[in-house]
Amino acid sequence: MSASASPELDAVVVGSGPNGLAAAVTLARAGLRVQVLESQDSIGGGARTLDLSLAPGIVHDLCSAVHPLALASPFFRDFGLEARGVRMIAPEASYAQPLENEPAAIAWHDVERTADGLGVDGPAWRATLGTLSRQWDLVAELALGDKRSAAPALLTPRTLAVAPLFGGLLGLQGTPAWNLPFRTDRARALLNGVAAHAIGRIPSLGLSATSTLLGALAHGVGWPIPEGGSQAIADALVADLRDHGGEIITGHRVRTWRDVPAARAVLLDTTAGAAADVLANRLPRSLEAQLRRFPRGDAAAKVDFVLSGPVPWRDPEVGRAGTQHLGGTREQMAAAEASVAAGRVPQHPVTLVSDPSVADPSRRHDGLRPLWSYAHVPAGDTTDPTELVTRQIERFAPGFRDVVVASRGVPAAELEHHNPSLVGGEISMGRVSMYDMIARPTARWDPYRLTDTGWYLCSAATPPGPGVHGMGGWHAARRVLRHEFGLREMPDLAPTPERLSFPLS
Repeated sequence: MSASASPELDAVVVGSGPNGLAAAVTLARAGLRVQVLESQDSIGGGARTLDLSLAPGIVHDLCSAVHPLALASPFFRDFGLEARGVRMIAPEASYAQPLENEPAAIAWHDVERTADGLGVDGPAWRATLGTLSRQWDLVAELALGDKRSAAPALLTPRTLAVAPLFGGLLGLQGTPAWNLPFRTDRARALLNGVAAHAIGRIPSLGLSATSTLLGALAHGVGWPIPEGGSQAIADALVADLRDHGGEIITGHRVRTWRDVPAARAVLLDTTAGAAADVLANRLPRSLEAQLRRFPRGDAAAKVDFVLSGPVPWRDPEVGRAGTQHLGGTREQMAAAEASVAAGRVPQHPVTLVSDPSVADPSRRHDGLRPLWSYAHVPAGDTTDPTELVTRQIERFAPGFRDVVVASRGVPAAELEHHNPSLVGGEISMGRVSMYDMIARPTARWDPYRLTDTGWYLCSAATPPGPGVHGMGGWHAARRVLRHEFGLREMPDLAPTPERLSFPLS
């Protein structure tokens, strides 16, 4: 299993998801010879956009569709997506929480507009999410670190002022004190709906961390949609990798270490269990057991729609947001998530919806538009989710069925067919709890390094966890450069002049 005396490659990355590509780009920028192996025929993992043959000219995002972390994460801020020509379009409303018996709650990009719409909870929203949104860069640094070290940039008076507010709001929303500091169902549901971007029982500290981070970014950088689809993010990473000598091989499934060419370092953008399979009987017995025992989370089932017009939301303001969280009140969402955790498909599952053409009209073609959606269900569920999701959308948008031209439902059990990392439909590569976000996938000091012979884990199964942010790959690559190549300075990730989408001044 150990690398040969003089391998042709310095590093091999298994998997071309955002974390794998972030690792590959970082290593190639450091001057290493890098090869990426991808089991699928297309590149991008959770950031792919494909023609599903549902309607001519209509393409769909396979997994992720809306990308605040692609603007906010330290990796992507250094990489500079927009400077490379990836147009990230933030709609005027980041997200909406429709309710059945009162007007919807809307999180506008403008925090003041949001607070004005929340009545008596406006001041509390300004004091919490508004304050955090003005320091969104620090919030992202705090949330997306390796959970093992403190970056020097965080040891500042500004951080010491932000961290207690971030931790305080996280603590309130993640515990039985979750009624504080908001007094109305609308404000409570609006923030709690953001937790739907993770899956698990609520309240919980793990999901509260998700809602606090993404809630702050909603007013900071907004929740942008890449023009043309999520594939634009993956394509920008691929272009930079190839510019620096990297190679990508598709259709290459890695089942064991024998399927990987000799290299000084191998990084696995896979689940913890898949890493254990690849290195079966070649890891310390205790570590292999820990990887296999890493708790799985609940799952998502996906439905892609083609519509003849916009979703007919009961409250028209909902349609101005790029993302809708469908679950009703916070208590209704908690009940639905409890059903999922108990292994039951709820009658009204927590459902996420996004019409990318709200921000990006280029996604429309001949009067048709795509609609992205997924519902929370138990892991491994085999039910076609199309009717389940259709009913949940109809609950808040009567007449939705009348604008549906075509649809494709993918049960949770089948999501892994287009992405092997989505085992049983689990999109978070492990349970989202506060402990499991830190001890991810183990409590070791270095959760990325698997062996002393150059094998590493760089996926969402490592800190900081799920999301299109590239940080798992970046953290792993930093360790590879130090341990395997003796390099302590991280390479510059900024686009070269020829890759800039605008001339240098």
